[in-house]
Amino acid sequence: MAHPTQLGFQDAASPVMEELLHFHDHALVIVFLISTLVLYIIIAMVSTKLTNKYILDSQEIEIVWTILPAVILVLIALPSLRILYPMDEINDPHLTIKAMGHQWYWSYEYTDYEDLGFDSYMIPTQDLTPGQFRLLETDHRMVVPMESPVRVLVSAEDVLHSWAVPSLGVKMDAVPGRLNQAAFIASRPGVFYGQCSEICGANHSFMPIVVEAVPLEHFESWSSLMLEDA
Repeated sequence: MAHPTQLGFQDAASPVMEELLHFHDHALVIVFLISTLVLYIIIAMVSTKLTNKYILDSQEIEIVWTILPAVILVLIALPSLRILYPMDEINDPHLTIKAMGHQWYWSYEYTDYEDLGFDSYMIPTQDLTPGQFRLLETDHRMVVPMESPVRVLVSAEDVLHSWAVPSLGVKMDAVPGRLNQAAFIASRPGVFYGQCSEICGANHSFMPIVVEAVPLEHFESWSSLMLEDA
């Protein structure tokens, strides 16, 4: 959950998001070093009146400033590719959920069960209870078992939407007539918030996503209760 004046990412709740945070820190250090070097060179050139004749015409320095950026790009690309494959890899999911975007709410279908599905609407501000978050709470949460691979099939009924939960490292476009899929593993129990991340009309800001990760036995109890109410 993000908080006011937060500068960094939300705390990771999935292995993929942890890797993304590490890659972000790795790339940020490289960017900081490059920025520091460029700033030093600019200040040195502006503030000194001396001229170094070896810089005016030097094969060695031209070789260095050609090869060095290529090496830096490789140092950024290799960790990026290492994360890219696990993000798209879906092996034997324990649970499959279909998330359908509408104007302006989400509906969820647990395809491994016969009649388990519901709509998820934002709770209006006047109906919030103490401790609930404005514009982020829903009347029905998407409940998933923790430490289990979950596949989410994402689509839309009307216009473009995007199903995004930052702390889980998931963001997938919901396109009408197309079924996209994403996967995640919630590494700890908790409630994780997201929002539609594609401008989809007047109430785009009012279709939040709430994922609740619970132990497996609690998920089984919840699913049994939902099936009884259906």
